[in-house]
Amino acid sequence: MLIGDVARHSGVSTRMLRHYDALGLVRPTGRTAGGYREYSAEDIRRIFHVESLRSLGLSLKQIRRALDDQAFTPATLVSELIRWTEDRLEREQELLERLRTIDASAPAGWQDVLRVVELMQGINSPSAARRQQTVLTRSESVPVPAELLANAILAEADPNVAGALRWALARSGDDGVTTLAAGLHSEDVDVRRRAVLAIARMSDTPGVTAVLADALGDPDPPVRRHAALALGKRGVTAAVPALVGMVVEGVNDVDAAEVLGTLSRDPGCEERIVTTLVDELAAHTADSAIRIRLTQALVELSGTTAREVLHRLADDDDRAVALVASAFVGVLEQRSSDGDGRGGGGAPPGRDRSTGL
Repeated sequence: MLIGDVARHSGVSTRMLRHYDALGLVRPTGRTAGGYREYSAEDIRRIFHVESLRSLGLSLKQIRRALDDQAFTPATLVSELIRWTEDRLEREQELLERLRTIDASAPAGWQDVLRVVELMQGINSPSAARRQQTVLTRSESVPVPAELLANAILAEADPNVAGALRWALARSGDDGVTTLAAGLHSEDVDVRRRAVLAIARMSDTPGVTAVLADALGDPDPPVRRHAALALGKRGVTAAVPALVGMVVEGVNDVDAAEVLGTLSRDPGCEERIVTTLVDELAAHTADSAIRIRLTQALVELSGTTAREVLHRLADDDDRAVALVASAFVGVLEQRSSDGDGRGGGGAPPGRDRSTGL
């Protein structure tokens, strides 16, 4: 079969067939009397083998080795091709994300494009100092897509840079909740923690409360705690069990108690909180430290129910608990006599936020 016929039947151009011949990859078996290339059936089969291997991404050099070296096994080469393809796809995905980011910034001209690219390069710098400087010194005239900042937050391990990114996100005019919410479903617990910290600092952005409520079921305790504190500050009573649990565990217990105090301003919620705290007091009769923290939480609550419980605890069998409760009762009575009128709502004198004592 002459070269033109081979090209028509195989779909390989005559130019490429000549190139194969020059490389010694597929040489025609014979020549016509006029000197034209003449391909045998075996030559044509080799052409199809070459094209098949090219479709896998092999170079012509690799293909020649694969077809001619009998000791050459495909397993190693295929593994290398897989790694190379994965790297290429990762680079192309990064390029796609950069292009989407630029598109989302709605650039008015090439200068805007270059400024956004410069911003992305700064945020992705291996230097934490440069990343922070890039965020803090960015030009206000360059709109930054919230998605870019949200993704940077999810990937940022340095707390100072993360704080700067959250500040920039708050000023971006967008919320980035969708991107951050996706981070809450990451298998990487560090990503979930960064996501909930960022979401917790958002104000009244639509959808934040629902996202934080979902985070209450996270398997990671720090994620649950951050979500509970943020929800409690928003007046969501579903956070009460988690907040009381923080008091019991002694982790961020002062913050949790203060949020419980805020929630207790709703009379209906105050009864629920007091009941939960009393149940925990009864469940930990042998642990003075836990019962003291629970007693301290009671003094933060508004209303008379918590004060009645404190009066009872002043006669508690546990001497340490009784002393703490008596001290708090004295503080509350002093407030009442001074005309303060508050049943709680602030740490009493001498109580340290870092220890809760």
